[in-house]
Amino acid sequence: MALTAGIVGLPNVGKSTLFNAITKAGALAANYPFATIDPNVGIVEVPDARLDKLTELVVPKKTVPTAFEFTDIAGIVEGASKGEGLGNKFLAHIREVDAICQVVRCFDDENITHVSGKVDPISDIEVINLELILADLESVDKRLARVIKMAKQKDKDAMVEEPILTRLKEAFEAGKSGRSVDFSEEELRVVKGLHLLTIKPMLYVANVSEDDIMADDENEYVEKVRAFAADEGAEVIVICARIEEEMAALEDEEKSMFLEELGIKESGLDQLIKASYSLLGLATYFTAGVQEVRAWTFRKGMKAPQCAGVIHSDFEKGFIRAETVAYDDLVATGSMVAAKEAGKVRLEGKEYVVQDGDVMLFRFNV
Repeated sequence: MALTAGIVGLPNVGKSTLFNAITKAGALAANYPFATIDPNVGIVEVPDARLDKLTELVVPKKTVPTAFEFTDIAGIVEGASKGEGLGNKFLAHIREVDAICQVVRCFDDENITHVSGKVDPISDIEVINLELILADLESVDKRLARVIKMAKQKDKDAMVEEPILTRLKEAFEAGKSGRSVDFSEEELRVVKGLHLLTIKPMLYVANVSEDDIMADDENEYVEKVRAFAADEGAEVIVICARIEEEMAALEDEEKSMFLEELGIKESGLDQLIKASYSLLGLATYFTAGVQEVRAWTFRKGMKAPQCAGVIHSDFEKGFIRAETVAYDDLVATGSMVAAKEAGKVRLEGKEYVVQDGDVMLFRFNV
């Protein structure tokens, strides 16, 4: 299930430094705009302590975590929606991702140039959000002109779409995102087909200095970003991209010691990966056998056959049933055998909605 979050932001806010830390891919990080022209894509493991516990219980030959994809998109500048800088290319890359992680600079450093000449995180956010809104407004205007003509000819689809496009146009002209408009489930299916930028879920990543990582509640820039995000109902993750990049080069044990020295329970990257995963409505189920313990990504609300199809399409086509036990029940009983004896293992059919943490064995016949 290839789902990806795009990392966006103005030039020199720490995007590529963060991406380096996420993927250990060494994307070019330089002190000038457009250091990253083409998007870099990296795959990261989704941290999950449950996988470690299952490995401990089952002792498999190998353990495979589930993964998540991040795309580092070059810095947007004011006027991007009109093609300023490399705007058209940047916006096209954003259109291809499923969620947006907007990195915002929340630190002062006279050695790192800010594209607007001063550090102002809210201004930075507004520049990017406005460019996305303007790009969506242009898309909606073009489509609305065609849809109005079709609606006059009594085209049923056009008659449904016209009022939806009109509401979106009104929101964009008021400087609001597509996310701010309330739609019914049926309307939302139409909206998703428009592939708008401002419909994509967004979280904000406040990039702070090494000195502020332990006292982010004292950073006035971060507090402003939190207040802004709260009005949108969005989440804020506070990180120090430079520290995260340093930690990315460490082994797991060294990383744990480093975090302990800093007095941090969880790295900013782990928080970001989990938040991005959740933002897209994703969850994890497990398969656990002596050959392999593995985590699998699925969309919340998917039924057992669809989740089986995540492993292989044949599993979905020939689905019969799924032997299922909740992670907590398996850990409490200590083994699959003990879980069965305790009556915790269930046989679930085609209508079963898979839950986060389910440990499953699929029965199928093709």
